[in-house]
Amino acid sequence: MNPVILLILITLIPALELRASIPFGILSTNMHWTYVFTICVITNILLGPLVYVILDKFIHIFLKIKLFDKVYRKYIEKTQKKIKPHVEKYGILGLAVFIGIPLPGSGSYTGALAAYILGMKIKRFIIANIIGVIIAATIITILALTGSGIFHIFIK
Repeated sequence: MNPVILLILITLIPALELRASIPFGILSTNMHWTYVFTICVITNILLGPLVYVILDKFIHIFLKIKLFDKVYRKYIEKTQKKIKPHVEKYGILGLAVFIGIPLPGSGSYTGALAAYILGMKIKRFIIANIIGVIIAATIITILALTGSGIFHIFIK
């Protein structure tokens, strides 16, 4: 499979996003890290608003299904507890940091859901998403490049 397509597909996986695609691209393909960074960042930046719009236009249809409604409400409560105090205090930057911290449960998917749940306008979310994705991508790229350098010391 084409490595660019593979990077895009990995970036689109909800639990992984660019937290997995950047290390994969840097450590497992022959692409230069700047190319990997650019592909993954653009994909992840476009992903956030897409998820927000899908939530806005279609979530009400799925909430008619009891099982989906139950899971969704549980996820909403968890997300609100996690992010609401930071967004109320720091606004766009609070959400951007939440998206940008490369830990499980953060990222564009969760950021879009949090912004939607908290009633943040899409323009404000897009700004937070761009900042957060760049933060996450920078951290992950530095870690992958450092790890790659250390790895190559031991294997010649």
